[in-house]
Amino acid sequence: MFSLKTILVPVFDSETFTDSRRLPEQLAWLARRFQSEIVLLHAVSTFDYPAGLLESGSEITERDLNAYAIQHAESGLAELRLPELDGVQVTRLLLRGDPARQILQTALDRNASLIAMPAGRDKAFYEFLSSSVTLKVLAESACPVWTGSHLDESSAREFSIRQILCSIDLTPHNRHTAALAAEIATAAGAKLTLIHITAGVEAWGPGGTHVDPEWKKTLTGIATKEIAELQRELGTHADVIIDSGDVPELLNRAAESLNADVLVIGRIPGRSHLGDNGHGYSLVRHSSIPVLSV
Repeated sequence: MFSLKTILVPVFDSETFTDSRRLPEQLAWLARRFQSEIVLLHAVSTFDYPAGLLESGSEITERDLNAYAIQHAESGLAELRLPELDGVQVTRLLLRGDPARQILQTALDRNASLIAMPAGRDKAFYEFLSSSVTLKVLAESACPVWTGSHLDESSAREFSIRQILCSIDLTPHNRHTAALAAEIATAAGAKLTLIHITAGVEAWGPGGTHVDPEWKKTLTGIATKEIAELQRELGTHADVIIDSGDVPELLNRAAESLNADVLVIGRIPGRSHLGDNGHGYSLVRHSSIPVLSV
């Protein structure tokens, strides 16, 4: 049975975090639906040298900079107000060290069910920082990771999980991905749709490009058979979409057509996520809806 006992939420910058109301709204829905505890974590990187020595003769020291960084982070975390989470159990945690390492270790120490990575696009440095940390967390986290780089561009309707789109890439990890997506759909009372995007079936030649119908028929037939067998094993009866071409573009198109609320993709810790086809982080970066990497 699907459970979200603890949701770990890294906070890189409290001001930017509150600028995007979409993630707090989603966290609130998840926490109330699954009776979850929200752990807000701010990890402060320590300075290895007096990086603040801007003028010759300054008495600013490495210890001063570290003390200021910690004080500033502690104040920002304490003052972070998220009215969406009123009535939800919230724990605030401040740690020192590399953010990605602290996130991963805290997830293990607290047996987190989910890591929800905030995403901001209005501050270039914040985007760079959160993206690099997100890459490390996606690559190594043992628990599912909720992300969404375009949350502010998503639907303005009140968040709820009504429609789940689950990407299947026909690797051995499929069973885990589809099974978890099915569990979430059952727990949330949502409809599940499985989607598989095959390799491109266009052929280039005189006169431009054209679709090779036999190649498309072959790829579609293989995918249809494997997905049917997967559903038989899992006991699911989800709708299925099979398409070919650009993966991020077609997944976004399907999500828009279905009015999907979340995209579920496979992720193998220690390797590229969404199987080994290399599209995983591209999907996270370009998805118009939240992405749950499992």
